[in-house]
Amino acid sequence: MKLTEHKIETLEVEAGRKDRLVFDDGQRGLAVRVTASGGRNYLCQYTLHGQKWRVPLGACSALSLAKAREAAAAVIGDVAKGRNPAAERKDAAAAERAKRVRDRLTLRVLIDEWHRLHLTGRRASYAAEAVRALHFAFAKVLDDAAEDLDRATIVRTLDALTRRGKRKDGEGAKPRGAAMVGRTAAYGRAAFAWAVKRGMVHVNPFAHLPVAKSIAKRERVLSDDEIGEVWRAAVSAPYGTIIRLLILTGQRRGEVAGMTWGELSDDLSTWTIPGERTKNGAVHVVPLSEPVRALLRGILPGDIKETKRVASDALVLPGAASTPFSGWSKAKAALDRAVADSGGASLAPWSVHDLRRTVATGLQRLGVRLEVTEAVLNHISGSRAGIAGVYQRHDWAAEKRAALNAWAAHVLAAAEGRSPTGNVVTLGRAG
Repeated sequence: MKLTEHKIETLEVEAGRKDRLVFDDGQRGLAVRVTASGGRNYLCQYTLHGQKWRVPLGACSALSLAKAREAAAAVIGDVAKGRNPAAERKDAAAAERAKRVRDRLTLRVLIDEWHRLHLTGRRASYAAEAVRALHFAFAKVLDDAAEDLDRATIVRTLDALTRRGKRKDGEGAKPRGAAMVGRTAAYGRAAFAWAVKRGMVHVNPFAHLPVAKSIAKRERVLSDDEIGEVWRAAVSAPYGTIIRLLILTGQRRGEVAGMTWGELSDDLSTWTIPGERTKNGAVHVVPLSEPVRALLRGILPGDIKETKRVASDALVLPGAASTPFSGWSKAKAALDRAVADSGGASLAPWSVHDLRRTVATGLQRLGVRLEVTEAVLNHISGSRAGIAGVYQRHDWAAEKRAALNAWAAHVLAAAEGRSPTGNVVTLGRAG
């Protein structure tokens, strides 16, 4: 029929039907859809490449018949030009929905979700540093859609980190850029790989980035004379004690600084580092030599030296306000000054981590088996990696104790200016 606004108001749906479509004889393609509930809406229907398409135009109560005819005429005109208005609207609506999803999943939300749902199984220090590094590097785009983070933005951001150049942190001048770029890229790659697997984003923009995949390894090993100088200068607590424990045990800086009384056996003969505090997530038992035990006894409060009744979660070497030690850079600079003021030979720049490498090298010089050295350091690479690690279940407890006892004697000799003997019998397997 030729529609009029009066006729539209009187249109009804036959009993048993949900709706009814009435086309206008006055404008090709224009129709009114009437529903059983009384709804009346204009639409334009057309056929393109053998398929019917419909474009909603609006409610009859909100749009006049004349305006509806104009709108239908515009749609038919677009079709005549080869366009598909219904498909275009559908695509536009899908794009808008996708944009709303992207806007909800900002880079900040992605990082936080990665931290909350995935990094709980990783070391707390790794998780905290990963989130901190990504927040720091991508601070300007944290509230942008994660899906919109592209390779060009990432490269510019990482290039800016490289241009920060070098820093002096009390451990000598270090190339900050390369290390920071490598770690930040690795964190971003891991976060987006996780998000891709969960369907949160479609691609990983950190994949195959043109940045160095590795950081040049340090090779600094302190000589016996240098060990002696550092030992004699490391007298201030708690930092000096931390340094001496690092020299004697070969463990990591954070592990020693985070040591609690509950991790130590009652007789101070062993130190058990829980998996959540080790780099590889494995519980690590460190046999403690007598010099280590003497250091620990020296910092026990006088009234509990015999009973060692102290809170199990209390830090052995707390910093200010009983919190973990901080201020590493200033303390290291003060230690270097103390070494220089002692009148000893000037030390080439060294870092705290070099002490761990020095212990590993020293144990090898003393004739300690490689497997024992790796067990002391809690390494799972080398002889303990792959299939060998699956079947190699020996804990090397006795061998580790003998090795660390020998190393402690070597260190004390160097500290006292005596010539270390270096006479260590090659350790065989116990039992």
